[in-house]
Amino acid sequence: MNTVTIERPKDNQGSNVKLLKSVEAKSKTIFEAQNFNLWYGDTHALKNINLTFHEKEVTAIIGPSGCGKSTYLKALNRMVDLIPNVRITGKILYDNKSLYDPSLRAEKLRTQVGMVFQKPNPFPKSIYENIAYGPKIHGIKNKMILDEIVETSLRNAYIWDEVKDRLHESAYRLSGGQQQRLCIARCLAIEPEVILMDEPTSALDPKSTLKVEELIRELKGKYTIAIVTHNMQQAARISDRTAFFLDGEVVEFAETNDIFNRPSDRRTEAYINGLFG
Repeated sequence: MNTVTIERPKDNQGSNVKLLKSVEAKSKTIFEAQNFNLWYGDTHALKNINLTFHEKEVTAIIGPSGCGKSTYLKALNRMVDLIPNVRITGKILYDNKSLYDPSLRAEKLRTQVGMVFQKPNPFPKSIYENIAYGPKIHGIKNKMILDEIVETSLRNAYIWDEVKDRLHESAYRLSGGQQQRLCIARCLAIEPEVILMDEPTSALDPKSTLKVEELIRELKGKYTIAIVTHNMQQAARISDRTAFFLDGEVVEFAETNDIFNRPSDRRTEAYINGLFG
């Protein structure tokens, strides 16, 4: 079994707080990183991350490939625990409790903090069983309750009308965009508090992308959402706040309108304008 080495930070040394534009919290803080560092072996992948995600907001994470965006997302629900030779310092708090608090098991955390990946990954099961799988694992066996969960989850993912007459067909028969919305519905079925999305539309056509974006805007009324995206227009359209990552650091974090129209760091402006990345 892989383990994660946790080290105590040294007097906030190297903190990048001064790089961040002040962001006033308007709602409850769900995640808060405090001088968080992560290494893969000798590779320092995340450097002194100080970042907060707020309740029922969409936070976009932008930056060039290899800058630590996806790694940070995986740290938030401890998927990095599954990778050998990971070492961390600093803290990430979830609802004011350390992710590594002994009372917060990784399995429980991943129920509360769901994940949607870049490529749709439906189970090799029927549409119905894809949605019912999580609730069944958590002990729900009553068919009437499962039927209700399946319908509600598919409705909330804006796909019910497209699949309601096909529930017992293989999920693999759905289009790519439908499969991605199915995966979002599967995530919703276990009633998470947070949904993490790692480039959820990068493999989709423009029409399917717009449907997923519309879904994200609707879901933020109920969920806290963090999305990694390379699409600058997408980040501008759907997010409340944006964090710009570069070389494992958070260069700038602010309300999305400020990031795209009044960036405070030249590197942010250069990236948004397509000068690198």
